[in-house]
Amino acid sequence: MGRAHEVRKAAMEKTSKQKSKLYSKFGKEIYMAAKNGGGDMDANLELKRLVERAKQNQVPAHVIEKNIEKALSVGGEDYFPVRYEGFGPGGSTMIVECISDNVNRTVSEVRNCFTKVGGNLGKQHTVSYMYQYVSVLQFTGLTEDEALEALLMNEVDAMDIQADDDVITIIGEQGALDDMKDAMKSTGKDLEFFKDDVVWLPNNTIQLDSEDLDKFKRFLELAEDVEDIQEVYHNVELEDES
Repeated sequence: MGRAHEVRKAAMEKTSKQKSKLYSKFGKEIYMAAKNGGGDMDANLELKRLVERAKQNQVPAHVIEKNIEKALSVGGEDYFPVRYEGFGPGGSTMIVECISDNVNRTVSEVRNCFTKVGGNLGKQHTVSYMYQYVSVLQFTGLTEDEALEALLMNEVDAMDIQADDDVITIIGEQGALDDMKDAMKSTGKDLEFFKDDVVWLPNNTIQLDSEDLDKFKRFLELAEDVEDIQEVYHNVELEDES
């Protein structure tokens, strides 16, 4: 078939794998939110936010509906969130957020990711004290001044607001995400949201040399293959990151 066919096949397999991971990630989060807070999105704001984010990420409606229905049915999986912290190549640090139904399996798979790149899985709080757990809202459709005015008009406090060309990023306390987003929506402008989540942001970032960077990217590839891993937060500067 030739090399072009093999390249296309590899690209299609990678895309399919990424979609599967994305659907699984949102599916578990939606399942947990519905199981803990019920299926009424007017009463369960966490579920409402997750469904909105899933739709923004083009997660099919049937994936969303299936996980809500499963959460409301009798029985079902007993998922719970687990966080791991560790050290990677060249002084890099990672916070790995998981959703698991078997902590022994999950910790083994996460430790394996660290070990394969010469890293170490640490104890709780060995890394997270170097990060802030904050709300991040990123969108287009307003100027920086308009976004700041919307925050003031709605009496919403923000820790920081940044503009990069036409993309606005607002950082706030971990419980302020919904208020921040509602404040922006109150402008009545046509907004496109790229990110609305509560994340771990490093206080400082580092640059790795080529050898350590390759190892670090290998860690991310390994983590991508672990179904229980939802997110990997880190302090490494990557060129393709916004």
